[in-house]
Amino acid sequence: MTNPGAWLKRLAPQGLLARSLLIIVTPLIVVQLVSTFIFYTSHWDTIAKRLAQGLAGDVGGVIEMMRAFPDPESQLRVMRIAANKMDLDIRFHAGGILPNVPPPKTLGIMEASLYDALGERVQRPFMVDFTSFEREVPIRVQLSDGLLEVFVPRKRLFSSTTYIFVLWMIGTSMLLLGIAIVFMRNQVRSVRKLATAADRFGRGLEVPNFKPEGAIEVRQAAHAFNVMRERLKRQIQQRTEMLAGVSHDLRTPLTRMKLQLAMLGDIDGRADLEEDVHEMERMVEGYLAFARGEGSEAPEPAELGALVEDVAGRFRREGRELDVHVESRITLALRRHALARALSNLIGNAFRYGGHVWVRVVRLDEAVEVIIDDDGPGIPADKREQVFKPFLRLEGSRNIATGGVGLGLTIARDIARGHGGDVVLEDSPLGGLRARLRLPA
Repeated sequence: MTNPGAWLKRLAPQGLLARSLLIIVTPLIVVQLVSTFIFYTSHWDTIAKRLAQGLAGDVGGVIEMMRAFPDPESQLRVMRIAANKMDLDIRFHAGGILPNVPPPKTLGIMEASLYDALGERVQRPFMVDFTSFEREVPIRVQLSDGLLEVFVPRKRLFSSTTYIFVLWMIGTSMLLLGIAIVFMRNQVRSVRKLATAADRFGRGLEVPNFKPEGAIEVRQAAHAFNVMRERLKRQIQQRTEMLAGVSHDLRTPLTRMKLQLAMLGDIDGRADLEEDVHEMERMVEGYLAFARGEGSEAPEPAELGALVEDVAGRFRREGRELDVHVESRITLALRRHALARALSNLIGNAFRYGGHVWVRVVRLDEAVEVIIDDDGPGIPADKREQVFKPFLRLEGSRNIATGGVGLGLTIARDIARGHGGDVVLEDSPLGGLRARLRLPA
């Protein structure tokens, strides 16, 4: 059974402007429908009955006067009075017979009111023609000595207040809707600016000249965003400064240890100690690279395909088999050195476990993807998220040459997310592992 709430949610507009206008327009339409219903069922019905009864009374009065004064001169005088005072064009056809035509089956409010009023006040066979003339309505009444034909102007039957009411109602509604659209667009514009600023900052781009504007709540959110942005900038700056000091402090004792080992000469265990020192250096460098992240490098427009080719060239110079396919020229705002490091980590990880690597750059509707496939053993699906944790190595040995430090994928995802994208791992159709680096277009 379909959930009505989910069905309504799918039909509802997704944008804030459209939803706000829907909130404004819906009551407006309901009020118009209710007003129109009340107008047509009460006011217009009352007006139609009164106009019809007045006209029927005039026709009935003319008939009675013509019966009271049957001489031709008096009847002509009655017709002149009806034309001048009642706006009725009366013609009498002596010996005329009313056609036997039944009344229409479907009648409007005005037509039905006129038929009822004539039947009540004339009390003679009659026929009303609503279609033959544009400005007049002929009413034919059968008298004992002939046929009386009365031409009535339509303005005596139809009230102009009906059209004025409809026009005013529609006109004022459109005017109010236009004003509401202008005001709502201004309110939504500030929300869109805040969303754009948050998106740019999330992708590591500068947000120049962003000022809170709009309603009080939107200004509060924008002010909170500015405060958060400044705090994050300070934290990044403090982390970078701290890591610079850590780098200097750690490298100094490691350099002394290397010098002391060089001065010891050939002793037992020297090779193992040197290997431990080299391992410590690589681990420190890997940790510093991970903690430093993208550093202070500013995004600049760069051609992604050329960057991928540059990284691939380094591996080809080492004798690796690497196929690269770039579908189209794609220019993005990138941190070139950081993204090159992420690609090197992903391709290097693929070569560490596979013999051949394929790289493909594709453009989607709202994103750009760098897809890296290898023919290695792959990674079990339940462990693919774990490998992004710092210093986690699925390879059990302590040999860095085979298993690495455990920061390659972590750094790659950190850099991708710094660009507003991500890195995910999947099964490769080539039998190994697929790394999908996605960047927003």
